[in-house]
Amino acid sequence: MKLLDHSRESLVAYTTAQCAAVVPDGREAAFRAAVEAHLDEALERLHRCINACAPWRPDEFNVLQSSQHCIYLYFLGNTIWKRSGDAAAATRLFLMNKALNGIDLFYEIAMPEVFYIGHSVGIVLAKATYGNHLVLYQNSTVGRHKDQIPVIGERVVLYPNSAVIGRSVVDDDCVVSQGVSVINKRTPKGSMVFSGGPGDLVFRPRPDGLLQEYFRL
Repeated sequence: MKLLDHSRESLVAYTTAQCAAVVPDGREAAFRAAVEAHLDEALERLHRCINACAPWRPDEFNVLQSSQHCIYLYFLGNTIWKRSGDAAAATRLFLMNKALNGIDLFYEIAMPEVFYIGHSVGIVLAKATYGNHLVLYQNSTVGRHKDQIPVIGERVVLYPNSAVIGRSVVDDDCVVSQGVSVINKRTPKGSMVFSGGPGDLVFRPRPDGLLQEYFRL
């Protein structure tokens, strides 16, 4: 994958400098060593994601493209944590993502291999089951309630200001419309979800061809 305006070495330096700016605790050397050790695997994961997302140029990572940068920081933090258990470096990457991209996406969250972020600001993603080919927009929220954890299926779109909370199940090929909250409910496969009366949801067929806007399927 081509790193736009960067080499591998300069990307390591750039990421370390960003960390030092956000978390100025003087531990850049340890953080840089963690990045060096796990960058290649994180970039492989990012490469697969970028190549699957239709709006982005294949085989090219632009660190100044904020949604790509957001996904990069998540993959790097998650990879470091999974491979080494280094919670310190992973936490710094989580805080960087929160500060720079406005997203609350902890490194322990198991995101799918392919997901697309339209705008990251205000997104909050708790522990849940996330299906592949997920689309997220600003202020979308996935929240657990105590031990009740949401399940989000394959090829789901969460439009701005939507929420999936508690023991909800959003089935495959669903679209949660703007401003809609799915709380302790199940949405039928292939539906577009709208608000009905108080606490009620209305389901209509999802538009054909919607996913082709987001993914190379």
